[in-house]
Amino acid sequence: MSLSNRLSSCIRHMLTLAVMWILCQRISAQGSATKFDRSKEISLITGTSYYIGEINPYKHFGGRLHLGGGMSFRNNISKRWSYKGSLLYGSVEAWDKDSKDLWQKNRNLNFRNQFVEGSFQVELNFINYQIGSDDRISPYLFTGLAYFQMNPQGYYKGTWYPLQPLGTEGQGNKGYPEKYRNGGMAIPAGVGLKVNIWAIFGLSVEWGVRRTWTDYFDDISRNYPDPAVMLGKNGNSTLASKMSDQSLLKEGPIGTNYGVQRGDPGRKDLYFFCLVSLNVRIDKKATTCWEGRHEMPSFD
Repeated sequence: MSLSNRLSSCIRHMLTLAVMWILCQRISAQGSATKFDRSKEISLITGTSYYIGEINPYKHFGGRLHLGGGMSFRNNISKRWSYKGSLLYGSVEAWDKDSKDLWQKNRNLNFRNQFVEGSFQVELNFINYQIGSDDRISPYLFTGLAYFQMNPQGYYKGTWYPLQPLGTEGQGNKGYPEKYRNGGMAIPAGVGLKVNIWAIFGLSVEWGVRRTWTDYFDDISRNYPDPAVMLGKNGNSTLASKMSDQSLLKEGPIGTNYGVQRGDPGRKDLYFFCLVSLNVRIDKKATTCWEGRHEMPSFD
């Protein structure tokens, strides 16, 4: 990616974050919520993640699922609006050999990606909701801005190898693109359900998608590179060549896959979280009168 494109992308992300922050401040400043409508929570999170891309092109909850989790802080500025900061860990894995598609089976690639995501999100409850009040349940929507750090790996002869340093599609060689970055921005969006369970405790379940700007979440995007280029790489030349092309039958000229389609560069990868959170209200004690209507009168 050129410097101008990087600057342009960075400016867009900064503007998006600024608009979201201004929105939160305007909502907070509207004054429609009383002090009893505001609250703060911390959350412990567990769940699973999956992705949609070259190896799993269509199926939700496809691939081989793994547990993930994390934690978050939520500031409820009213019973309808909240903003939240989250730190999540996820792991996705998919294999061509698990597919029913014969072309994919022949390609025979695999990957796993263990990644970390930090995000800022805005939430809208469909109906009034607050932990510790009479507002027992509410569906909600969320969106925001996230940054993820990833590490796509491939499995070969009993070992998982990092794929980005290998340049499996020729990246980093003359005549090929630069190596992709192992981090990037994403737009999270999704739906969930919040439930009061007892005193200062609540439970939420949510499903959300992350729209990324990379097609290398699975290390697959374009065409097979020239095998001579891959074998000419230093140090890991044999490994790079093997990880680049694990196909069962070669479809290209002179017994290779050179120039044959390996992925679809016109379609960016998506990843998803399905999460369950234990939410704990931290700004009030369990013995506090939540709504203030049962507080002792003042005799001053």
